[in-house]
Amino acid sequence: MADALKIVGQSNPVAATLTDLYTVPASTSFSGNLTIANRSTATSFRVSLAPAGAADALSQYIAYDAAISANQVIQLSGIALATTDKIRVYATLATLTFTVQGVEIT
Repeated sequence: MADALKIVGQSNPVAATLTDLYTVPASTSFSGNLTIANRSTATSFRVSLAPAGAADALSQYIAYDAAISANQVIQLSGIALATTDKIRVYATLATLTFTVQGVEIT
């Protein structure tokens, strides 16, 4: 089967909790986008990319306490990951939905 565009992860994380959103499967790479949708009042979020699922470190963050307005949608594009890399997310309030979509290449 050909590699196809698809949703690979979705989460509405608990407030103020770093959450694993997506881990690239073994023998696979990933290329795609992350969409953050705010369903309520203004808040903030964090997104980190952890090489090989490494423990959380400040150097992994591509967004840190980034503002998101009420009912706003933000897209982070051009995310490229290798086998076992992880996307982790954090929401100050439990009103954000994170969706990862792209192509898993085997």
